[in-house]
Amino acid sequence: MDIYIVDKLMGEARRLAAEYRKVTGKTLPLSGEIAINDAMRLLGLEQAEGPEAGFDAFKTTATGCERFLIKARVVFDEQKGAHRLGELKLDRPWDTLLLVLMDADYETVEIFAVTREKVAQALAEGTLNKKNTLSVPRVKIIGRRVWGRDLDAGNQLPAVAEAG
Repeated sequence: MDIYIVDKLMGEARRLAAEYRKVTGKTLPLSGEIAINDAMRLLGLEQAEGPEAGFDAFKTTATGCERFLIKARVVFDEQKGAHRLGELKLDRPWDTLLLVLMDADYETVEIFAVTREKVAQALAEGTLNKKNTLSVPRVKIIGRRVWGRDLDAGNQLPAVAEAG
């Protein structure tokens, strides 16, 4: 499919999701797809074959293939409690977690990367963590910001070992 068409459709999806929330107060479950699309475009990743792969995107490097699990959070009100990610399945073959943070218009604001090892360690340290989830603030602490709309356009995704 043409990249221009996908970008145009994603722009329309953002607009519709934001408008729907303004009118109904409810969210449409589109943030995950928008996050995957944005992470691939902004960080130069390729899409995984499908959900059965156990990861969302990958990048081939000189040292091998890096696999990324991509999670999204739309932050409507930063004053409310710590937003949490969905379940992080450690039995799947991903190397790095990417957290894509979006504003109320579903526009990507920041992307954080965390190695699988740091995610596993943080999950093991969590005492009330029965569903293998992490809060957004925790991901920011243990991860590394790899993209921000306030940064130069030349953002590059660090290797897994550098991702935090």
